[in-house]
Amino acid sequence: MARNIQSLERAAAMLRLLAGGERRLGLSDIASSLGLAKGTAHGILRTLQQEGFVEQDDASGRYQLGAELLRLGTTYLDVHELRARALVWTDDLARSSGESVHLGVLHQQGVLIVHHVFRPDDSRQVLEIGAMQPLHSTALGKVLSAYDPVAHSEVMETERKAFTDRTVCEPAAFEQVLDLTRARGYAADIEETWEGVASIAAPIHDRRRMPVGSVGITGAVERLCRDGELRPELVAAVRDCARAVSRDLGAGRF
Repeated sequence: MARNIQSLERAAAMLRLLAGGERRLGLSDIASSLGLAKGTAHGILRTLQQEGFVEQDDASGRYQLGAELLRLGTTYLDVHELRARALVWTDDLARSSGESVHLGVLHQQGVLIVHHVFRPDDSRQVLEIGAMQPLHSTALGKVLSAYDPVAHSEVMETERKAFTDRTVCEPAAFEQVLDLTRARGYAADIEETWEGVASIAAPIHDRRRMPVGSVGITGAVERLCRDGELRPELVAAVRDCARAVSRDLGAGRF
């Protein structure tokens, strides 16, 4: 059995201790409560403080939870609310389109898949929740890059790899793709990431009308396209799904 890392266990115990109290705690309080030497407790607290997980009051020297924990907690809640609100609508989209549906959010320098509905047939499929997709070539990623300023900065500052001969990598040309995405309200990926595969995605907004994710369908080019163009009924279905989830998140009409 793998051994736990003692310093991480102690740091976690400190955070739980600070979270359970109604007041700030001093170094002696923390050390005695956890059975640690003051020097050991101070070293862990200093590291947690540098990372923003703990804050120290200048006047009293006592410690409390830091703003970074609040940010991480809010992100966790936002993603889970997004997924919960999208469950019914993504199921409906999979049934109406006959294709697999993915729900993605910005994570580091890519798209994190937080929900995946299988294509409604008997084919063998692999659950992709937790998988990462590139920002610059996938429909989910293009939507985030077009509507989320943070995603836009991430995608423009990192290398845009050519996965196929259709992948748009050059900065000016990619910016034109994002302009088109914003103008028509959805993004497309026709064999830009995987040969023979196409996808369509649209943005999801929250009650602040801020982009919080993207939803889309993925399938074989011959099913999503007709005469070289995306099937308009599929584009409409994806956009309707994104608008429905946005409404449930309090965004109102788009």
